[in-house]
Amino acid sequence: MDFRNNELTEQVAQSAKDFALQYIKPHLMEWDESQEFPVHIFKELGKLGMMGVLVPEAYGGTGLGYYEYSAIIQEISKVCGSIGLSVAAHNSLSTGHILAFGNEEQKQKYLPKLATAEFIGAWGLTEPNTGSDAGNMKTTAVKDGNNWIINGAKSWITHGKSGDVAVLIARTGEPRAKNNCTSFIIERGTAGFTAGKKENKLGMRASETAEMIFDNCIISDEQRMGEVGEGFKQSMKILDGGRISIAALGLGIAKGAYEASLQYSKERHQFDQPISNFQAISFKLADMATKIECAELLINQACDLKMKHLPMTKEAAMAKYYASEISVEISTDAVQIFGGYGYTKDFPVEKFYRDSKLCTIGEGTSEIQKLVIGREILK
Repeated sequence: MDFRNNELTEQVAQSAKDFALQYIKPHLMEWDESQEFPVHIFKELGKLGMMGVLVPEAYGGTGLGYYEYSAIIQEISKVCGSIGLSVAAHNSLSTGHILAFGNEEQKQKYLPKLATAEFIGAWGLTEPNTGSDAGNMKTTAVKDGNNWIINGAKSWITHGKSGDVAVLIARTGEPRAKNNCTSFIIERGTAGFTAGKKENKLGMRASETAEMIFDNCIISDEQRMGEVGEGFKQSMKILDGGRISIAALGLGIAKGAYEASLQYSKERHQFDQPISNFQAISFKLADMATKIECAELLINQACDLKMKHLPMTKEAAMAKYYASEISVEISTDAVQIFGGYGYTKDFPVEKFYRDSKLCTIGEGTSEIQKLVIGREILK
């Protein structure tokens, strides 16, 4: 495995970095305070091809690989985790699901609009009472002739209010039965499909999280993806790839916190010398740098396997688990290095601290990742 960045990956990373510094950094605290979901930013990212990173050029995407995708999310998340999260959710989940499991007509209809961010995508699996226990979902889809009638609610959905199109996983069989879920594509504006409560979150406040509600929502069977009963299996495969993106998100936040801490430790003087001279600080920085290198290697390993179309469930779970946990650890240490200033909104590390925690929860908690890893190593 050769994990050295090639020229294309470096160019893509630099483009994402330049965009983040110019268009995101000046406004990130404004968006955070107001909880604004800056749709216009994603439209601009769409013009750069960063909302359809993995979508083939034939469907209007950029046709890049997971190394480039990871680099984009990292560079954006080094500046703002909220924007990084929304880019990851749009690419990996809704767009990724249609790319992987949609038929040709569905791909032609939706991928070009998603890849350019003409459409913002949402993905609905989680429900108010079924997080990790997604197999026991209450949202149902009942066949009625050539239509499906959908009832229920999805919660904690990224872009649940502003998304133009949603991929929905609904129960089409008995509770707890095998192969009891099916996936559908639903457009905003469909009768019976509305947005519910928008969550008031600790972090990631510029990435919209809201309920999606279905009240006798009728859609055609043409909106179904794959065979009836395949929805849960499809979702697990989508989450495998999605774990790489959340790992990259956590790593980007960790890198942002580390780089801010490194710079601050050289500028902040105590006892007539920079605090970086003190072993207590230099050891924290050494731990940060080591954890970042480890997370990067795990992510690159998962990317390598994904690009070779080899099994990577264990490796993706390891990357997501480790990167998300060290993101919290590094951002916590960053606040400590900044001291009292780190606890204020005048410096960036308090936002990294708040944003990082989501990485250990979203797209499978750390506990679920350990469950996945345990099952894989005990096969």
